[in-house]
Amino acid sequence: MTSKRDLLVIAREIAGSARGSEQIEARVGRGRDTDVEVLRGSVESLTVAESEGVTIRVVIDGRQGVASAGSLDPEIVAATLKDARDNARFAEPDEFSGLATPAELGDSLVPELDLWRDDLALIPTEEKVAMALELERAVLSANSLVRGVESSSYGDGSNESALVTSTGIEAAQRRTTASLGASALAGPETDTQTGYGFSVGRTLSDLDLEYAANQAANRAVRLLGATQPKTQRIPVILDPLVTRTVLALIVSALGAESVQKGRSMFAGRLGEEIGSPIVNLIEDPTNPAAFGATPFDSEGAPTRRVDLVTAGVLNGYLHNVTTARRGKTVTTGSALGSGVGARAAYLRPGPLTVEELFASVPHALYVQSVSGIHSGTSTVSGDFSVGAEGLMVRDGVFAEPVREATIASTLPRILLDIAQIGSDLTWLPGGGAGLTLLISDMMLSGS
Repeated sequence: MTSKRDLLVIAREIAGSARGSEQIEARVGRGRDTDVEVLRGSVESLTVAESEGVTIRVVIDGRQGVASAGSLDPEIVAATLKDARDNARFAEPDEFSGLATPAELGDSLVPELDLWRDDLALIPTEEKVAMALELERAVLSANSLVRGVESSSYGDGSNESALVTSTGIEAAQRRTTASLGASALAGPETDTQTGYGFSVGRTLSDLDLEYAANQAANRAVRLLGATQPKTQRIPVILDPLVTRTVLALIVSALGAESVQKGRSMFAGRLGEEIGSPIVNLIEDPTNPAAFGATPFDSEGAPTRRVDLVTAGVLNGYLHNVTTARRGKTVTTGSALGSGVGARAAYLRPGPLTVEELFASVPHALYVQSVSGIHSGTSTVSGDFSVGAEGLMVRDGVFAEPVREATIASTLPRILLDIAQIGSDLTWLPGGGAGLTLLISDMMLSGS
């Protein structure tokens, strides 16, 4: 690790190295992460690590080169800049390539977000280890049918970053996160079911250990005795974690980069009805409750709320500066890495509690988890066919558990078939949010 020089100072020095018409963007950061894994009452692994690094982007006559290094040592930074310049010389030119300028960002203000907790750095590592061990004990005692804990973990991170461009953009941010997670094992070895529970926050005191333990135990125990269901068409209720997964697929197809390359099922559909009238899909990284919240994107553009779908109608796409130039529009502050992406997408919650949503349909399949997302879905064609396990719902309550099932539809059809949206909005680790979602009709394949 180098000395604790101000990150903005380092980034300014790099960006200030631009020669002639050359453009330079410097992203620098440092952080400290703690990860604890326990098993059977003992610490299986403990990592406390500090890191730092730089990513430099150079644009010369529309040719772009990028290079990164895991150090802020001046000699290594200089070598990284040289590599980025070399990479730019061999790149294909793109008339729309180039760093953002203040004029392109307009009058957008950088949101003031409180994402940092000073106390996280003051908490002894021993206390974090003790929490992971206590979580394991709590899962084992949450239900007599829990016979083991597959994993119990604690993790946190404190990260600071700065971005400076030779075109006159500067941005800096810092954030902390902390989380607990456990996977419970329930039932005999011949019929073992697993269930995951978690809690996430900005510091250790935000975490709810009892909630995470009970969630893991309950999700495992309620699947005991699961059998393969009969093949049928049926309403489907998605667990919040599954809803987040489905939304991630849909939002990825709303990135302008995919749309402009013809790799999105939503290309050419601006202004059209793509969802049911109750669907309001929003991307809002300015919401501090979201764990993907950030005041600026990867190009230094201020983030903002983007109403992607309103009352079922597609309003627009997510843009970075390059896609905005190509589409003759403005950036939405959605640059993510070298591309475009969402950080805090969610469906606007509906009025129904989970219990009321369950009671709104005579029978349904509650999908607790899915598998085969990467092989069974396509954001180009819209295909959606995944493995599922969960429980049948009858008369508003859980009935028999099911497994070895497949649910199928298309992603556009799912949006149109959303019948009810729960009020249980939950911000989840890694960005994005989930809630309970009722789809009026899907194909359930089983026996």
